[in-house]
Amino acid sequence: MTDHRTLDRPLLGIALMLGFCLLIPLGDAIAKLLASRVPVGQIVFVRFATQALILIPVSWALGQSLRIPRRLLPAVLLRTVLQMAGITAMFNALRYLPLADAVAIAFVMPFIMLLLGKYVLGEAVGIHRLGACVIGFVGTLLVIQPSFAVVGLNALWPLAVAFIFAFFMLVTRKIAKDTQPIPLQAVSGLLATGLMLPLFWLGNSAGIEGLSLALPHRDTWLLLAAAGVLGTVAHLMMTWSLRYAPASTLASMQYLEIPIATVVGWLIFSELPNLLASLGICLTVAAGLYAILREQRASKAAPPDADRAAPIA
Repeated sequence: MTDHRTLDRPLLGIALMLGFCLLIPLGDAIAKLLASRVPVGQIVFVRFATQALILIPVSWALGQSLRIPRRLLPAVLLRTVLQMAGITAMFNALRYLPLADAVAIAFVMPFIMLLLGKYVLGEAVGIHRLGACVIGFVGTLLVIQPSFAVVGLNALWPLAVAFIFAFFMLVTRKIAKDTQPIPLQAVSGLLATGLMLPLFWLGNSAGIEGLSLALPHRDTWLLLAAAGVLGTVAHLMMTWSLRYAPASTLASMQYLEIPIATVVGWLIFSELPNLLASLGICLTVAAGLYAILREQRASKAAPPDADRAAPIA
């Protein structure tokens, strides 16, 4: 059995989590560029196919079996469908919203998780963290409002991302103790790739634009591959960061994704949040950091969970 004390290398864990926070906004930016070139279903398909192609050899190299216990297969399938839906919703959000706004709104997910933990799983959630949820939701509404005035209901796509990934995390918690994170993601990539094929047939038959197939230009194929690789490698970095540093150390770092997304959006798309959205982002980040601080105090010995801080992408 591995002695986890030999894996206690917090600086390496922090560096890996920082890498995750850098790569995820870059992958989202590429997806935003692709949204005007190819159907969103094709972006999702390549994202999961790339995930499978990368993680299956990694699992084998680590000596980790891809076999999922039969009793867990329904939950793994549900988890995969939720992940597909969440990533699709995020890519749709990026078609209409500035990068920073979409990422910031999606960060309401930790607050939804707190509420689901309290009311669905019966976890103890104190008044301080419930107050942080309220403030976080207020901040999210402030970010949504300017975009809603411009693009209407499409501004709500990141909220769909947050709710879908909250249930995704709920399912993941149920199976996390009986699965390894890398093989689980590899199997999810395979399942999602297989599920997308009949969806493309249905989309072409029914004339559904997002599920049609296009023959992209060579440069577009390179962008598709880059989006898949960045998303997969970022998830690997996040997973491995939790091998070397406790979740309590790394949780607050994930909020670095918002300012990094702001910088990436400004550099690539010349987008910056307006004053109201900026205030909402600050409220959301402050509430999230406060909730994390309260959770650390409530459970300093929380076990590392590779999917607990899973990316919203």
